[in-house]
Amino acid sequence: MSLNRLRAFVEVYRQRSFTTAARNLGLTQPAISQQIASLEETIGRPLFERHGRGVVPTGTADELASDIGDRLDQAEAALAQARARSALLAGSIQIVGHPDFLSEVVAPQLGTLLESGIRVRLHGGTRGEIERMLIHGEADLGVSGFPAADRRLRGEHLRDEATRAVAAPAVVARLRAALAAGTDLATFLTGLPLLSYGLDYPLIDNWLRHNGLNPELTTPAMVGLDVRSLRGLLMGGHGWTVLPEYLCRAHLEAGDLADIPGTAAGQDHLSYHLLWSPAALRQPRVAHVRHALIWRLYQQ
Repeated sequence: MSLNRLRAFVEVYRQRSFTTAARNLGLTQPAISQQIASLEETIGRPLFERHGRGVVPTGTADELASDIGDRLDQAEAALAQARARSALLAGSIQIVGHPDFLSEVVAPQLGTLLESGIRVRLHGGTRGEIERMLIHGEADLGVSGFPAADRRLRGEHLRDEATRAVAAPAVVARLRAALAAGTDLATFLTGLPLLSYGLDYPLIDNWLRHNGLNPELTTPAMVGLDVRSLRGLLMGGHGWTVLPEYLCRAHLEAGDLADIPGTAAGQDHLSYHLLWSPAALRQPRVAHVRHALIWRLYQQ
């Protein structure tokens, strides 16, 4: 059975559209239609029912997709990686992700890629923007604090980052004194300004739940552009927030910030994931960078 026909089938199945599949594969729509028709003739059963706004897979298509699984993607990724070792990698790659993680964690790991002639373009985005840019081919790889929600994307866990509830040392000293006097943690935090980043990056909600507190405890007094924009206010003694450890570790060690004592044992964590569209891995450069990022970030 032709690899090209299977590739066409998998892309149409994922996209539910001949037009989108053709665009992703760099083919014309008639060429995609011919590939599917040839595959249907080989199997002896229809694979898709045509509708005005796309196609709907038949039961036969569902079974074939289940049998193939991710094996075609894995084979193509391996071939692309092999080509990358012998092909010129020079060119651009677009990476989208949460701005703070790209700046503080990903960017320092890009030196080897730059030396190999790859030009890297970093784009900041929210959870939804990251997935949208990957689906529409506006970015090659994405780094997100969430696993892929869209079935058209694939992902791999990169690393876990501890999260820390922090404030200025003077604020934490007042908190400890209040706790010793019988004030509960929720009451004290309610009286402090809450500094937040965005509305879809729930570091604070997760920390509150981890410590048995109601996520609706308080409304943010400030919503920053990204979590880095909160550090200056915090160190000036204004409010509290929850930060990934990589953003506050140095400030905690220097005494500019202090930990807010939680009520639960252990720390809450935020998982980061590398996301991509399977079609993107057909490009040797993307396959190479994906492999390099997984290795370098996972090893840290």
